[in-house]
Amino acid sequence: MMKNGAKQMRTGEEMKMKEFETLQDKYVMVAGAGRSGVASTGLLIRNGAKVMLYDQNEKLDVEKLLSGFSAPEKVSVVTGELKKTDLKDVDLMVISPGISPKLPFVDLVREAGIPIWGEIELASFYNKGRIAAITGTNGKTTTTTLTGEIFRHVAPESLIVGNIGLPFTQFADATNEKTLVAAEISSFQLETVYTFHPHVAVITNLTPDHLDRHGSFENYAALKFEIAKNMTKDDVMILNYDDPEVRARKDLVKNARVVWFSHETEPEEGAFVRDGKIIVRDQGEEHEILLVKSIRILGEHNLENVLASVLLTYYMDIPKEIIRDAVMNFMGVEHRIEFVRNVNGVEYYNDSKGTNPDAAIKALKAMKTTTLLIGGGYDKGNTFDEWVECFKGKVRYLVLIGATDPIITRCCKDHGFHEIIHVETLKDAVIFCYNHAMPEDAVLLSPACASWDMFKDFEERGNLFKQYVNELEEKEFE
Repeated sequence: MMKNGAKQMRTGEEMKMKEFETLQDKYVMVAGAGRSGVASTGLLIRNGAKVMLYDQNEKLDVEKLLSGFSAPEKVSVVTGELKKTDLKDVDLMVISPGISPKLPFVDLVREAGIPIWGEIELASFYNKGRIAAITGTNGKTTTTTLTGEIFRHVAPESLIVGNIGLPFTQFADATNEKTLVAAEISSFQLETVYTFHPHVAVITNLTPDHLDRHGSFENYAALKFEIAKNMTKDDVMILNYDDPEVRARKDLVKNARVVWFSHETEPEEGAFVRDGKIIVRDQGEEHEILLVKSIRILGEHNLENVLASVLLTYYMDIPKEIIRDAVMNFMGVEHRIEFVRNVNGVEYYNDSKGTNPDAAIKALKAMKTTTLLIGGGYDKGNTFDEWVECFKGKVRYLVLIGATDPIITRCCKDHGFHEIIHVETLKDAVIFCYNHAMPEDAVLLSPACASWDMFKDFEERGNLFKQYVNELEEKEFE
């Protein structure tokens, strides 16, 4: 469970929620001048608030930053060290999810008695639409994207937002009662939600991740279940029956109706597979949705993602025929086991979104041939033993880049895997694979690590991988 200090902080901020019937004319500090912070600032000034945009980066281009706002006169920018005097008259702080709430400047805000909301909480304050929220360790992006695509078949103005890349705050005040929102919600975002209320939500799975920030798996898992804290008996919480860590924490859902998805068994309520068909069982009635063989995205894990999306949209009252057609036409998500190109009989796949070992295991299992695997990156405190155990008989070479190279190398040797190549850059990794892959091999970028040691984000890493692969030349064989 969460530490007492975190719970006390949360309780104190919840007590102050009633102060804000409106944020018009309030003075709001937004922490973080990245994508989330800029979107939150835009939302606030559109709705009559004044904003102090704070970022620790003293080299921030303030003039360029302000030029992007519709009313820059309502925004002041503070950089570097935050001082108590900067907090004079501040009514509320909105913190971007990439900023740890344990940083000293956040303590300064807390000590001043200023409530702290996350970006998702701010979006929820303005949102009028119906929310389907998706969290878990892996599968969030695919499940969110597919759910949003299904929504768009009935409501073209539907939103796909959250940790997926588009901040919810960018669009929240444009929603209405007919808007359907598919929101990917991370553990970072769930640290600072207090009234956020999905109508339907799912936890896809739970494996250790972000332990460098959350301290323990128990803290991390408890945060994931915070997605259900404001749900009522009229709402539906969807859980993965096949995941023992999710199943063991079912009692953390206090009020919402719990239903399950499974590809291994038939839960009493929820979605499952029988005779090659996806079926939803709802209050004793069974509804056939589609054939498993009609799903176009690779891997057993993607069957789980489809089951989750089917339930999310079914309980948002989307017709079964719409769900079926949208799933059948869904081609997957960029950077998640994304086919790039066949070069000299070798298929190249971009799984840059595989930022933890469990996601990388799923990607490797989806490969049907021997594989040259590119891995490594930023150290989030994960262990790699289960990932390395999957290499036997499947991985011809592991090509390592990034900060975790020595950690992964040591783990490989402990497990008897020695086909390890060390390179300096991602481009070097692609060139090695090009020179050593054999026809019918696969080359897979699935790092099992975050990207922040060498890249801005996983998207930059994936886009560069695709660029390097597309620059490869076909070889002429005699």
